[in-house]
Amino acid sequence: MIDHGRAAILAFGLAAGASVPALAGVEGAAGLLPHRAVYDLKLKDASERSGIEGMAGRMVYEFTGSACTGFTTNFRFVTRINTGEDTRLTDQQTTTFEDTEKGEFRFKTKSFTDEQMDKEVAGEAREDDSRVTVEIERPDPRQVELVASAFPTEHMLEVIKHAKAGKRFFETRIFDGSENGDQSMITNTVIGPQQDPGDEEDDAERAGKFSTTGYWPVTIAYFNDGGSGDATPVYSMSFKLYENGITRDLTMDYGDFVLSGSLSNLEVLDQPNCNQNQPRP
Repeated sequence: MIDHGRAAILAFGLAAGASVPALAGVEGAAGLLPHRAVYDLKLKDASERSGIEGMAGRMVYEFTGSACTGFTTNFRFVTRINTGEDTRLTDQQTTTFEDTEKGEFRFKTKSFTDEQMDKEVAGEAREDDSRVTVEIERPDPRQVELVASAFPTEHMLEVIKHAKAGKRFFETRIFDGSENGDQSMITNTVIGPQQDPGDEEDDAERAGKFSTTGYWPVTIAYFNDGGSGDATPVYSMSFKLYENGITRDLTMDYGDFVLSGSLSNLEVLDQPNCNQNQPRP
């Protein structure tokens, strides 16, 4: 089964080095906006080797919480794939919780094909000195130790930090709990100069009050461990990133095929009040 969701959630929940220092994470996290974004997906390109003749779908990304309560992400990625001989419906549903202060991350993903669940992965991870310790609950309970890696919201904060500073390229390792929850990936991130929306950008107006706000064009390439440098990335993703963490105009390149995603709806959600000392999940 194609893991569409991994590239998407990595980019949305997008550490020079291993991770963001706690203080920088708390200060930067205050600027992230809770929101629910819906993206319409369509096939942009496909090679003969892919076996794909048509593909379309929808992606829903809901990001809630704050630096004081932690951040919860609910993500759903549904596609209908036409191979010419049959049509398959894939559905990936992911929920994560990240505490940027404590360096803790929980994840749960269910993957379905034609409404039948074919995979479930769940566990939690924590940053500890120069490593990440992962406690996998499903499918096979076990503990895994990985080299130091950033979690998704940490990565997003670092991308924004570099964008503001005018740094155009950085490499880091990231862990998001996808695949089997037992590996991290190396990412190369390229950030272009900040730009203003143009008239030709169809989904810009759907960003609501942010439609006229400047954004950074970002491209992230993902490599398996030891596969950076001249190696071919497992996939890459390009998108337009706002300072508050909202993204639009997506391109997801899986090698044999490419998907595009346009923002179809954006809803700004309530932000918790840190002065109320709300408990963490």
